[in-house]
Amino acid sequence: MRKLSYFFFLLIVLGACQSKTTPETQLEDNFTISGTISQADQATLYLEAFSQKGTIEVAKTTIQGGGKFLMKGNIPGFGIYQLRLGESPDKIIPFTIAPKEHITLATSFQDFLGKPNAAGASWTKTLNAYMPIMLKFASDQREMQAASSDLSDGEIAAIFQSIKKPLDDFSIAEMKKNPSNSFNIILSTSATPAMGFDNWDPENISVLQEVSLALNKRFQNNPIVQTLENQVFQINNAYNEFKNSTGVASSILAPEIALPSPSGKIMKLSSLRGSIVLLDFWASWCRPCRGENPNVVRLYKKYKNKGFTVFSVSLDEDPAAWKQAIAMDGLVWPNHVSDLKGWKTPLVQTYQFDGIPHTVLIGKDGKIIATGLRGEALEQKLEELLKN
Repeated sequence: MRKLSYFFFLLIVLGACQSKTTPETQLEDNFTISGTISQADQATLYLEAFSQKGTIEVAKTTIQGGGKFLMKGNIPGFGIYQLRLGESPDKIIPFTIAPKEHITLATSFQDFLGKPNAAGASWTKTLNAYMPIMLKFASDQREMQAASSDLSDGEIAAIFQSIKKPLDDFSIAEMKKNPSNSFNIILSTSATPAMGFDNWDPENISVLQEVSLALNKRFQNNPIVQTLENQVFQINNAYNEFKNSTGVASSILAPEIALPSPSGKIMKLSSLRGSIVLLDFWASWCRPCRGENPNVVRLYKKYKNKGFTVFSVSLDEDPAAWKQAIAMDGLVWPNHVSDLKGWKTPLVQTYQFDGIPHTVLIGKDGKIIATGLRGEALEQKLEELLKN
């Protein structure tokens, strides 16, 4: 890898972006960006979005005397935008603005990148902290690229990981602290495997899943958030394929699941490490599932004190029906989750099943032991695993 692209923000195509409208189709303004950029009089400030054909101008304004400016316009929804000062491609900061947000800046031409002093939304505080770290990484990366002709690929990879670590550490800590922060759509790049899975922390999958779930809840049916969700599951699948390629089938880690419980609390499959876990895909409307539930309840009660538990994932779409079935069937274990997407849940692809009930038996180390066990076959396997 001789060339490393300039790492700035997550490149997601905005299918819902729209160009600046004509007077005949002018939409009502639904955002503003205002404030002061000193020493930038008469410079043009642009808000731009992204499409398959490149950047699209959403709005622009000319900075007045004293650096004061007001930009307003219409955006179709929450997304990744960039605020560009003047005609230089270097004066750009990422924005995750949403309709009805009114953002302010208090900066200068020189400090536009490193000290934007943005305010007006919860994500602006994160932006302000992110930009100085981002600038340091960009500077270090340019120095590395200038010296890359004298370095081996292995040396380049090691240096890249070292200079990117402060940015990644900041981003992951911020995502863990507040998964619903809209700026996480940009920070999420730091949790993705930039140079393969060899030195990548698989715990990042859980971080990305929590962010994806939180943003899905906040910005329902948003194309950017749906794209992030798809990318997270692709990373999850790719990581498990990587693990599979480095060992035998019994070494495959069960892909992480982090979904809401009936009360809305995020529950993680990985939190059950140390127990034998029956991952049970079911639904309230599935008669075979309901028929198998008494057996699962019986086995849970028989082995729960020996290190066995159940993690139930419902393919329901109706939350009321899901909760009612849990109560009616006496599914007394605490681990119940669902994204309420029915067969559209990405877990169908992740766990490769086309019918329910579908079970995955997981060992104490989080690795898959067997799939499809039910009834007597499941009990025999549990007896074998928990006989001590």
